[in-house]
Amino acid sequence: MQLFSGRVRWVLIFWMFVISAISYLDRVNISIAGGSIAKEFGLDNIQLGWVFSAFVLGYALFQAPGGRLADRYGPRRVLLWGTVWWSLFTALTALVPSGRAGVLAILIGVRFVLGLGEAVVFPASNRLVANWIPSQERGIANGLIFAGVGAGAGITPPLITYIMVTYGWRWSFWVSALIGLAAGIVWLVLARDNPENHPWMTPGEARHITSGLSTAAKQEALPWRTILASKDVRAVSLSYFCYGYVAYIFFTWFFIYLSNVRGLDLKSSSYYGMLPFAAMAVCSPLGGFISDRITKARGKRPGRCGIGVFGFGLAAVFIFLGIQAQDARLASIVLAGGAGALYLSQSSFWSVTADIGGRSAGSVSGVMNMANQIAGALTASLTPLLAKHFGWTTPFMVAAALCVVGSLTWLRVNPERQLSVQTGTKQSSKI
Repeated sequence: MQLFSGRVRWVLIFWMFVISAISYLDRVNISIAGGSIAKEFGLDNIQLGWVFSAFVLGYALFQAPGGRLADRYGPRRVLLWGTVWWSLFTALTALVPSGRAGVLAILIGVRFVLGLGEAVVFPASNRLVANWIPSQERGIANGLIFAGVGAGAGITPPLITYIMVTYGWRWSFWVSALIGLAAGIVWLVLARDNPENHPWMTPGEARHITSGLSTAAKQEALPWRTILASKDVRAVSLSYFCYGYVAYIFFTWFFIYLSNVRGLDLKSSSYYGMLPFAAMAVCSPLGGFISDRITKARGKRPGRCGIGVFGFGLAAVFIFLGIQAQDARLASIVLAGGAGALYLSQSSFWSVTADIGGRSAGSVSGVMNMANQIAGALTASLTPLLAKHFGWTTPFMVAAALCVVGSLTWLRVNPERQLSVQTGTKQSSKI
């Protein structure tokens, strides 16, 4: 189509932003509906935490296999399968009957399997980035994709609250499922796995893309032992573990924290609960833009790793100050600043794994994101336990401390080293 001439890659990145947003709508909706679900099924906060963790555990366990599927079958088909899968199990959440024995186990099972389906989203998107986006544009591309996380999580509190109040909590899951199916159908129409297969591709855009792809993008798939033996993969995975622990406090418990601990009413909680996610949506592409500019001027190490060090460090400061604030609204704003600062570093994780992983970018990023999601499952269950025994300040202080660890871990990452199947070691390649 003439309208998209020379910009097909950005059309795909935009729709990945949309899919990213919808995937987070379909996972964060339960944290908003959690109070109503717990009341109907007679669950306490610790049991509700198990339901939250079940999704994240399934999501975590299928990250690496989901990445390998994207490497083998391509992001177009795998993302289509994923959207259909998670829409189905989002709908099944609404069908869980009340007043039945074993309802907790049913909820845990449905959410676990839902997590398996959503697990393919970001490894597949990273495979798309490795195929379609020149290295010098990957910061902003990943930043835009992950801005969808903030956008989806941000619209969830007011949207789900409105549907719950008007139609009941079950309808919030029906609506989320229908939106997911629609996004998958559009993706099938728009996407192709490689630029050369897309009917809208122009010779000029094809040359621009090819000129910015690394040699790793042309290598054969990497064996798992090569990926797992990489010091850079292990370091970036540890840092992303810290990232995931912090982020999931906002995704799972922040709304409940504002309403139950800080004393905001349902309407105020829904609006102030949006702030961290709005900050994520703004800071994710901003961090990617800054990262690309520094990378172009100074190289990948300061451009990718430097923004990681800075974002984590700033997040630690905001979270520490936010939890000390006495006013609920001020605390919400400062803690939202911590979430935004954290997301300044988001694109760096995915740009680095695309650069060093090449053709196996899905698998490499899947390993990294598995660490992130294991941390998220830990957060979902550990947060109410820490709060019960030590108060709500403790979970946030743990998060601030992990921000410091995540910041320092970036100092061990070298994005100039590409993984090589021939030698089983990393080779330096400057683009």
